[in-house]
Amino acid sequence: MVNDAQTLELFQFADEGQSVTVKVRCDAPWTNGEERYYQAEIVLQSSFVKGRVRLVVSPADLDEWERCLDALEAEEGANWPIGDRSAWMDIVPNDPFEVTVHDSPSTGIAVLVPVDVAEDWLEQNRILLERVRAALSVAPETRTA
Repeated sequence: MVNDAQTLELFQFADEGQSVTVKVRCDAPWTNGEERYYQAEIVLQSSFVKGRVRLVVSPADLDEWERCLDALEAEEGANWPIGDRSAWMDIVPNDPFEVTVHDSPSTGIAVLVPVDVAEDWLEQNRILLERVRAALSVAPETRTA
């Protein structure tokens, strides 16, 4: 995915050594039935491994991510996005956070990344979520899948 003005971070868990970020392309939605979908990717970076895995997200997935943030704030784990259509993550709010990135169901590959999140991680991730929601609310016309 190209990094441009229409590609925004949905969330990021990062420390000085590694990070897991989700980026959403906000300018090229398509529809499948009533649901709009956007290209996205999970980007994992550490001194040991770097990788990207594609996924698609919908406005409903953004709502689910907000519920995940609430669960993480309550020190409960979270899985996102729900379903089996693409890659997904399992997040455990231990010290450090344990973010496991799972490739799509076809490969079964998973990578666990321990991340010592900053104190303001929750506030920053809520700001990123709202930026993506705002961008998607003014997204151009959709194409049909």
